[in-house]
Amino acid sequence: MGLTDSLSQYFEFGEHDTDLRTEVVAGITTFLTMSYIVVVNPSILAGAISVQGRTADQTVQMLAVVTLISAAVATFVMALYANRPFGQAPGLGLNAFFAFTVVLGLGIPWQTALAAVVVEGIVFMILTAAGAREYIIRLFPEPVKFAVGGGIGLFLAIIGLEAMRVTVDDPATYIQFSPVFAQDPVAVVSVVGLFVTFMLYARGVPGSIIIGIVGTSALGGLVSMLGYSPYPAGELPDGSILPAASLAPSLDSLTYSAAGYDITPLAGAFVSGLTNVDAFAFSLIVFTFFFVDFFDTAGTLTGVSQVAGFLDEDGNLPDIDRPLMADAIGTTVGGMLGTSTVTTYIESASGVEEGGRTGMTALVVAILFVASLAVVPLAAAIPQYASHIALVVIAVLMLRNLVDIDWADYTNAVPAGLTVLVMPFTYSIAYGIAAGIIAYPLVKLAAGRTDEVRAGHWVLAGAFVLYFFVRTGGVLASAV
Repeated sequence: MGLTDSLSQYFEFGEHDTDLRTEVVAGITTFLTMSYIVVVNPSILAGAISVQGRTADQTVQMLAVVTLISAAVATFVMALYANRPFGQAPGLGLNAFFAFTVVLGLGIPWQTALAAVVVEGIVFMILTAAGAREYIIRLFPEPVKFAVGGGIGLFLAIIGLEAMRVTVDDPATYIQFSPVFAQDPVAVVSVVGLFVTFMLYARGVPGSIIIGIVGTSALGGLVSMLGYSPYPAGELPDGSILPAASLAPSLDSLTYSAAGYDITPLAGAFVSGLTNVDAFAFSLIVFTFFFVDFFDTAGTLTGVSQVAGFLDEDGNLPDIDRPLMADAIGTTVGGMLGTSTVTTYIESASGVEEGGRTGMTALVVAILFVASLAVVPLAAAIPQYASHIALVVIAVLMLRNLVDIDWADYTNAVPAGLTVLVMPFTYSIAYGIAAGIIAYPLVKLAAGRTDEVRAGHWVLAGAFVLYFFVRTGGVLASAV
């Protein structure tokens, strides 16, 4: 039996109507769309983590190595144990909470914050093994489950359009079309690449998204060679904020110093963080990490699985305990190595749209993370605006999931609509799910349809209310 036949048998290509070439293309696509985290995660965490005897650049390099290793380990588990096409890495939002709220805002040592991540991961592993996480996710109201995909789509669109410099932050309207669009080569190249990718996809060209990413990056390099440069980042005359961007592919960050590969100051640092901690404050930090990670992962798995056609007739993902265990293991290993919470990535939808249906897609992603250690980080060669056109493409495609919702039933429309709207406008998958779950039993009660509400729905709603109180009511600050 050849290698192709062995892989086909192990990952069950026939059962999922896929083949090795499709899975490899899907894995490359997912890797490229989530590869930005190799650059972004170290830059965020480096603001809070300072290692004695290491320069700032060396610390960033160490964090990049840790990011790659933790992403690879978690995604390997997803591939070989869960057999699902989902990529994993340290999560955006969770790393910001780690750095800006816990360490810089509350003054908690970064070692203690890492300890909280490790404890959270261990709790996740126990709950997953006991089936508790799967049970809670199955309590998600049906309209919320079917709305998650559309909400994630809008969430992706905002991230992608901002990275492409098509939209900018505005003090009056919060977000607007870039007032210097026609003067900014990054924005123009991005939109050209986006529409070419849409055209390729509509034509049914295999690997259209990855072709669009690479082609857009190459076009940016050509435009740069002609002497054009990005419009300067910063505040524009109307008060809006243009994010920084590089036009041409860059190889500057592919060089590592020996000290950058030595992660010993980070690996195991969580152990010292367990000493001399305030039990109450520490438990609140663990609770917050736990809550956001739990529902971010649940929402991502549900939304991407809806695109892949994995959900059953009740909107549940069969054998969800396996990808949840991969997430729990990734979080635990990541915290032990020295990074914030690892989670399943919504960018996995890009690989699913390319046809990825099995763990082979995730295996390719994991292998590329490992390979990137040799030329760290490989993803930095692709400008962010180029990789993020994939997010806008996927956002458009994910909106089609909203047709599964019974919009004529107001008691379904309210929780579904809130889920879709709150996600992008609060920049949080978890908050969108929270809004939908809290609304569901309330509108059902008001409509006199309490027979459709289970006790678990009220428990989930109450848990989210408690979470918001802890997260935004100043409880954490007062406990420290």
